[in-house]
Amino acid sequence: MPDLRIIFMGTPEFAVPSLRILLENNFNVVAVVTAPDKPQGRGRKVAFSAVKTCAMEYGLPVLQPTNLKSPDFLNELKSFNANLQVVVAFRMLPEVVWSMPEIGTINVHASLLPQYRGAAPINWAIINGEKETGVTTFFIRHEIDTGNVIFQEKIPIDDDDTAGTLHDKLMNAGAKLVLKTVRAIASGDYPVQPQPVKTDLKVAPRIHKETCGINWHSSSRAIVNFVRGLSPYPAAWTTFNGRHFKILKAVEVQRDANSRQPGEWDTDNKSYLHVRTKDGWVSILELQAEGKRAMTTQAYFTGNKL
Repeated sequence: MPDLRIIFMGTPEFAVPSLRILLENNFNVVAVVTAPDKPQGRGRKVAFSAVKTCAMEYGLPVLQPTNLKSPDFLNELKSFNANLQVVVAFRMLPEVVWSMPEIGTINVHASLLPQYRGAAPINWAIINGEKETGVTTFFIRHEIDTGNVIFQEKIPIDDDDTAGTLHDKLMNAGAKLVLKTVRAIASGDYPVQPQPVKTDLKVAPRIHKETCGINWHSSSRAIVNFVRGLSPYPAAWTTFNGRHFKILKAVEVQRDANSRQPGEWDTDNKSYLHVRTKDGWVSILELQAEGKRAMTTQAYFTGNKL
């Protein structure tokens, strides 16, 4: 049974439960690597990453390199004599970093690999209408998200799940899987399986705000999934009367087509806002006008009209 000395790497809130569960189960996390501090908000106040805040709570050494190949960073990383690195929601690592520990570097990915390799697996699983996803722990190697699998855990996707709610489910499931994986590694008995070769792979490329515009020529179901998969961030968007709106919640609705074309809309400026799609109608339930907070459509109509 190896005496584990762990370096944890992560940045956003998604990684915090994984770090916390290792510490609460008395694993020896000798240092944490996270993103440099960044100014945020209107006041541009310097903010710590969620992982740094957690690490400081436990009094752990924190490394915040801007260059992962910097000799100074590599020497400092090596000085901790870690034999295992655990990566959750961090940057792509150069080989000189991920190959440093004797046991290796493990990563947790928010999909059932090999499906949905890439930066946005949670979003794309919902956008594509999947009914199931999960989390995977694996050993990092050259090609991103292709290393040997250790464990997987399946998670159902409910019809009302959004990227936000599924994020939280996978965040907590991922933390439990990290603990299971590290415990297995500590015992010296853990599975290592190559990822299966598949021809029908679905990928999860990074999502950019400019590609989040709703295509009203799609089916109603596809549009509802698109909205769910981008809510609450970065959010699907459209325009009404030339004004930009984020669309945060939408549902299919039954009504006569009335010769309307996709993208044309109908409202009483009180209780509903319906938009024509390729094969029916979608009802907008939550939206956010530019410069305003997110609100229900009915609340928006209390002080605004289209």
